[in-house]
Amino acid sequence: MTEEALVLVGTDTPDARDVLRTHANRLRNRGVAESVHTAFYGAEPIADLRETFESISADATYVVPMRTAHTHGTTDDVPAALSFVSGDVRYCEPVGRSSAVTGVLVERATARVPASSSASVVVVAFGSSSLPYQRQTAEYHAARIRDQTDYGEVVTSYLVQNPAVECARYNVSNDRAVAVPLFAYRTEATDDRIPAKLELDRGGIEYADPLGAHPRITRAVRAEVEKQRVLAGDDAAVSFEASLAQARRPVATDGRGAL
Repeated sequence: MTEEALVLVGTDTPDARDVLRTHANRLRNRGVAESVHTAFYGAEPIADLRETFESISADATYVVPMRTAHTHGTTDDVPAALSFVSGDVRYCEPVGRSSAVTGVLVERATARVPASSSASVVVVAFGSSSLPYQRQTAEYHAARIRDQTDYGEVVTSYLVQNPAVECARYNVSNDRAVAVPLFAYRTEATDDRIPAKLELDRGGIEYADPLGAHPRITRAVRAEVEKQRVLAGDDAAVSFEASLAQARRPVATDGRGAL
């Protein structure tokens, strides 16, 4: 029997630690893999992840980026650290690309502003000036919210690209709106930057919670692991994430000497 491990990878913030450990405990209790771990990275991702990755002993290890979409960290740094994992490594899609996330966004939004033709939803993502994944993910979920709810309009906005989040209140036509942060957990951006740019104290826009420890996100992680199990049995199937894991290797400049 093949022994499997699962690793949830996130940025090193207090809320990320709490959220990922909650998901990990649920997945452990449900027997998704023989062992379930969390790993966190900050300014030096390869060095930060090395100790946890080296401690894992399994025939196959599933590594799930607990982000809403790929960033430079998940396309460059995390794959570079994967060579520290022994056995077969199966690098997974970021959890925020799951269709289940749409349901969580709707739940977060309706908790603040019930769906109606006179209300708007603003999906707020971090964005990127050089990678398309944040925009693709935000637009994907925005389209699904339009199709699945009675909100009068659903728009997207971003911290570091246009349409900018500071313009969100001017980009909706309804008097009632709710901004939903498309973030896997609370960060300085969700707690400070986005509320300031939305000028929440002016009124007219409610502000919802990030995805956080919602049980549907736990189920999304489990579904991704199951998908990767199927792909692992198909010799012709090579996902984008698998290609990242195969192409990247650590370099000797990560502060730990020769690797």
